[in-house]
Amino acid sequence: MSFEWGPHFIVPSKSMKNFSGIVRLREDFDEDLLHKELEALGISGAVLKITNPWYYRKKNTGTWIKIGESEDREENFPVKWDTSNLEDGGYEVLGLMHVLVKAHDAEHIIASQNIVEVNIGN
Repeated sequence: MSFEWGPHFIVPSKSMKNFSGIVRLREDFDEDLLHKELEALGISGAVLKITNPWYYRKKNTGTWIKIGESEDREENFPVKWDTSNLEDGGYEVLGLMHVLVKAHDAEHIIASQNIVEVNIGN
């Protein structure tokens, strides 16, 4: 069983899909569902770190380009993305949230992704 704990795209609002210039990307996650996922996977221990690297690609292409990475949980893992040099059109943004759990002498890392389609219009 898999739980939809996140990441959940919230930049700057859940409904905004048209970007121009500098955009602040943010994501959140559901901590209760994360713990249920960890339990279902048989992973117990303290969550030590959560990181969220961000990537983009032009729609219908294969290679992701890294935008940045954030560990700032309090501010919803923000990164600034300057779209002003990109060609107008459809893009995909990938948030790939990593959770590091330490249990005794072992470390476990799980990851979940969120891909959102956006439009660049500069």
